[in-house]
Amino acid sequence: MKMLAIDTSNFVMGVAVVEENKVIGEIITNLKKNHSVRVMNAVESLLKDCDIAPSELDRIVVAHGPGSYTGVRIGVTIAKTLAWTLNIPLIGVSSLEALAANGRYFDGYIAPLFDARRQQLYTGLYEWNNERGLLEVESDRLVINKDWAEHLKLYNKPILFIGNDLPMHEEALKEVLGEQAVFAHVQQFNPRPSELAFLGMKKEPQSVHTFVPNYIRLAEAEANWLASQQKG
Repeated sequence: MKMLAIDTSNFVMGVAVVEENKVIGEIITNLKKNHSVRVMNAVESLLKDCDIAPSELDRIVVAHGPGSYTGVRIGVTIAKTLAWTLNIPLIGVSSLEALAANGRYFDGYIAPLFDARRQQLYTGLYEWNNERGLLEVESDRLVINKDWAEHLKLYNKPILFIGNDLPMHEEALKEVLGEQAVFAHVQQFNPRPSELAFLGMKKEPQSVHTFVPNYIRLAEAEANWLASQQKG
């Protein structure tokens, strides 16, 4: 089974092709550039380099959020279009879950995070199990960094924090958790699209027609519009 994975949910853009237990090809960049004009070129280039025609793909896997509103929308739109055009299954995976996979084999819990501004985080809690793989301990959410740290104090294991936005919140997390907080190395910060693909192998396909991103919160423009309607 050949799978194409796409992640544009944050500054990191990643595409990968995997087949069974083999990573055939992978492209990752961490640049503040427009994903909308780069991701299809990356997909086409990767497939060409791997000598794989689009018609040979069996599934499309996409990081469906949370993350950047625009970034998530770009990835999901492209993934839905490809799945519809090729008539193959589409699978969505949490962007945080894909990032948490970089912490495999850590002896404790894994808390991936994306900055959500105003001391807020998109985050969740995961744990690596050698037999069952990556397990969700607490669902993805939007939360104040110190509130999240206070909640994690209830766990009696170390917590590995991971993600490119970690330096923005490291001090606040360490202030509350002390030595219980473990901070990943920068080499682990970028989510890997190949991990996204392997996670997708274990999930059920979703209907292309009803598939929607998981923003967790409304985009600021939508929230402002709803607030104005309620006032009216």
